[in-house]
Amino acid sequence: MSLSENKVFLGWSSKVGNKKQKIKKSVIGGRLTGAPVQMWKSRLSWRIALSVFLTILTVQVSILGLTVQNYEQERLRDVSTAGRAAIVPLISNNIVDMLASPMSQEDMKRLTTSTRVNGIAIYSRADASLLAHYGAPLALVLRGLKNIPQNYYGSDGSFYEVVFKPHELGRPYYIVAQMDSAHVSEQVYAYIEQTILIMLLMSAFVTTVLMIALGHWLLEPILFLRDNLMKASENPEDPNILDSPFDSSDEIGGAIDVALSLIRQNAENIKRIKSAAEDQIHKLAYYDTLTGLPNRIFFLQSLNERIQAQEGDNPDRFAVIALDLDHFKDVNDSMGHNIGDAILRAVGKRLRASMPESAIVSRSGEDEFAITMALTKDVNSARDIAERVAGVIRSEPFKVFNENFQIRASVGVSTYPDDGIDPDQVLKNADIALNRAKEEGRDTIKEYSEDFDLAVQQRFQMLRDLRDAMEKDQLLLNYQPQLDLTTGRIIGAEALIRWWKPDNSKEGGYFIPPVDFIPIAEQSGLIVPIGEWVLRMACESAAAWQKAGYGMRIAVNVSGAQFHQSDIVSCVSKILQETGLEAGRLELEVTESIFMEDINHTVETLQQLHGLGVELAIDDFGTGYSSLSYLRLFPIDRLKIDQSFIRNALNNPDDAAIARTIVRLGHSLNLKVIAEGVETKEHEDFLLKENCDEVQGYRYSRPVPIDNFNEFVKNYTGELSSFSES
Repeated sequence: MSLSENKVFLGWSSKVGNKKQKIKKSVIGGRLTGAPVQMWKSRLSWRIALSVFLTILTVQVSILGLTVQNYEQERLRDVSTAGRAAIVPLISNNIVDMLASPMSQEDMKRLTTSTRVNGIAIYSRADASLLAHYGAPLALVLRGLKNIPQNYYGSDGSFYEVVFKPHELGRPYYIVAQMDSAHVSEQVYAYIEQTILIMLLMSAFVTTVLMIALGHWLLEPILFLRDNLMKASENPEDPNILDSPFDSSDEIGGAIDVALSLIRQNAENIKRIKSAAEDQIHKLAYYDTLTGLPNRIFFLQSLNERIQAQEGDNPDRFAVIALDLDHFKDVNDSMGHNIGDAILRAVGKRLRASMPESAIVSRSGEDEFAITMALTKDVNSARDIAERVAGVIRSEPFKVFNENFQIRASVGVSTYPDDGIDPDQVLKNADIALNRAKEEGRDTIKEYSEDFDLAVQQRFQMLRDLRDAMEKDQLLLNYQPQLDLTTGRIIGAEALIRWWKPDNSKEGGYFIPPVDFIPIAEQSGLIVPIGEWVLRMACESAAAWQKAGYGMRIAVNVSGAQFHQSDIVSCVSKILQETGLEAGRLELEVTESIFMEDINHTVETLQQLHGLGVELAIDDFGTGYSSLSYLRLFPIDRLKIDQSFIRNALNNPDDAAIARTIVRLGHSLNLKVIAEGVETKEHEDFLLKENCDEVQGYRYSRPVPIDNFNEFVKNYTGELSSFSES
């Protein structure tokens, strides 16, 4: 190696060494420090090594296949040359007779015993006639000079026969010689073994050199990139990746730099997306999407934090306000949800603007808002805050889409710690006060009282007891007769529900008035199964009267919830079919309040019921939202005058005038009119004078069980005068 070449080699070695040192330092503690070890453990390395090794070996084996035959031919040529060299000296130079053998028998014998020549045949040059033969028999035989056979190599490699021509011998003869060639096969096998060994060593050497080069220029970068990718996959948000020690100007180094850049960008994107998602989740979890105000969860959490922050024996006091917009459902139903949503946003905005920054204003329900604010020397009463809140709502109409809406609100008030020390309890008490405000007419403020809580508990207890009553058959029906005022004939009965609640008293139980449990049943939805039970029991009783030959109808009250929440038409049809009662013997009594919820649905349902043949009556007529325009639309058979007008008709001219007007109105519309609450003969006389059609009341009978009613019907004489004064 020249001096200049030595300097170049030393410079390259120095650069490689420095680069290796740089890599080692940059990844100290990482997996790359064992790259040479990793190289031989790498499946990729072994795949590359095996592929390279087999490729080199295949090429060399192909070359070997071509060279072995040449090598064998060369060895055979050596055998031929040796044989010719042994034969030529024995041929005499003084040839006298061309047809005589140029070699004596002794020469040929000596030739076959002292050389590799096994056998020899001498032929004449003139006509290829055999002149002499000695030794082993020959496979090649000259049969003329035109077709001289080719040299022949024995199939087992033990001999090789050659035809020496005159110009090769320098003598005028053809000589066929058979020579021992067993050593040629051994030489070929040795050549093959040696060549294969060299090929294996060369393949291994080339593969090793290639692997070292690949490990340095390819595997180390791949391992480095893999380790960083694994770190990024384990912690994509904050990957602990190393800076690349590889030259970014080449393809692999550049690819690694791009990959590391993408890993860092991905980490930043994840952080940004996660932060945005957390903000969005927090907003969805703790804020109302419509108004932007905190929701009930945030309200309770903030209230709890304020309470937990209290120290000492004299904690700060907080007002908790629960607010509900009155009749807001009517606004949504009549004007549409877009108007309702706009009003809710405006209410939230007005409440937030009217409260100090320290106050928490939240939307806690569909049309409910909750507010909490610390009580101070300036504002030391929760009632004062509630009045401010209510005043903000009432102050001026809400203008939505160029239309004004006057909104009112019911407000419930509780105070921490006076009305509870738990945030949920304080807000619950405010809700209880709010419900009381709604029950007492709405558009009012109610402060929490323990009596409210007791009433709520009693209501829930009654609801539980009512469920038990349904399961234990504690409900029963009483029947009050209805009579034709002109003829005195019993024309029907009204089925009235009663609840007998057993206890351990002397009487064994007591009756709970319908006025106490019917509203609870309506609020809870139990009125629907209860109403269906009443309808079935009443129809079974009327079917028995029908079978006995009594021409009486049965009147059954239908609640608003039963009318709107159930498929009452199919229910009535099914019960009539199952009990066998004629449809005309069933009268359904509905109140005027039912008509106001959904006039179209009401008209359609009443028409379907009337189509079944069922009679329809308006109960408590005159006490609700009476409207002649609605009355014309309904397929009504009967008006029922509320008992309050009848009881006071003799003493109050206004009530008498109302009763008189209802009778005349009904007759003008071709409707029957029945009066309930008839208690005295004077009431009866008044109704007779006003031409009322039918009556019902204590003058004739109180509501009684079915057996008592049947006895009453059986013993009734048909004379109204037979009834004594009540």
